[in-house]
Amino acid sequence: MRAVILAGGLGTRLRPYTTIIPKPLVPVGDRPILQHIIENLVIAGVHDIDLCVNYLGALIQTYFAHATALPQEARLRWFWEKEPLGTAGALTVVPDLDEPFIAMNGDVLTSLDYRQLVDFHQQSGAALTIAMQEKTVNIDLGVIEREGSRVTGYLEKPTLRYDISMGIYVYEPVALRYLPDGPCQFPDLVLRLLAAGETVAAFRSRDSWYDIGTPDEYERAVNDIALLDRVGAELDAAVSSAGPSATRTHRRLSTMLDTKKEATSMPEMASATAPASAESATSPR
Repeated sequence: MRAVILAGGLGTRLRPYTTIIPKPLVPVGDRPILQHIIENLVIAGVHDIDLCVNYLGALIQTYFAHATALPQEARLRWFWEKEPLGTAGALTVVPDLDEPFIAMNGDVLTSLDYRQLVDFHQQSGAALTIAMQEKTVNIDLGVIEREGSRVTGYLEKPTLRYDISMGIYVYEPVALRYLPDGPCQFPDLVLRLLAAGETVAAFRSRDSWYDIGTPDEYERAVNDIALLDRVGAELDAAVSSAGPSATRTHRRLSTMLDTKKEATSMPEMASATAPASAESATSPR
């Protein structure tokens, strides 16, 4: 299985953190959120990882070119959006997506088991599967139900529940045929698929999950000791079956789990300029 990580966003909701550092490099614990994502993908057996970058993409590439702590199995390829193409349109810069693949945002911290997601997708027969969770929204005021000017009901501070996207998907190649030329956001692609009669499946997850898109969510994520402990336990279980490489990865992650505190400094990164070519393959070692 192959994965595409969408890491080209501006990160405007997370400012001022992202004024000088791209959102995928914002630290959670002792390393960037994007490094957490890559390590968890490798643990799940996903070794071929494509990264779509744009805003401050050279900093992201420079960091991982010097990140000696990455799992040896990780094979990273870099693809540049010459202009922002959206959360679905960015996939058009990645060649040879001719088999099912995972696509995900580069700012998602989760304990989701990617293998379960892929298994569900394969059994569903869908062109696209969306990982989802239930989200509760608390309304702090009284809500009026009405017909015209006539009140028909009154709900005091109700709690609403919605199924929301986790920003993690599994694509069949056929889904890419519905991408238009130019920019395309993921919701627009979903509507195109549905209009064409394609099946879009939803995988319900109850795993810990954070969209590191706002300062509040970021602060919650770095303080979620329960999530870090859960990931550590899952890595413990994976070590015996995954061999020496998983053991090395586990030891690196355990260092962070034992500290249980937020890093107070940003990772050091060298300045760089974006490469002229659309693709740049680098080795993290």
